[in-house]
Amino acid sequence: MSQALSGRITIAPQVLTTVVAQTALAMEGVRGLGARPSHITGARGRKAVAAGVEAVVADNTVTISLIVDVAPGVNMMALAAALQQEIAHNIEHILGMQVARVDVTIGDVVFP
Repeated sequence: MSQALSGRITIAPQVLTTVVAQTALAMEGVRGLGARPSHITGARGRKAVAAGVEAVVADNTVTISLIVDVAPGVNMMALAAALQQEIAHNIEHILGMQVARVDVTIGDVVFP
């Protein structure tokens, strides 16, 4: 039987934005991330910001805001809901953190 070790575990803020970005880009219908960072109003905690993504961590709980560009003809409400679910799932299962909220903004429609 193994004994639990004590010590500190730190996940770099960029890991959060990378997981969110890669999850979003893997979704069918997403053509890219917004050019500017997203913005979460009123959230307090450690922030991680990347193009199209902002994550705020407080007490092992993450609040995420995401801006995506989508393909024409995509059901935007269904895609945004799927993004919310998949991002929350990946953050919880890959990083072991709770997700308080995932805000998705459709920033643009990108034509081929």
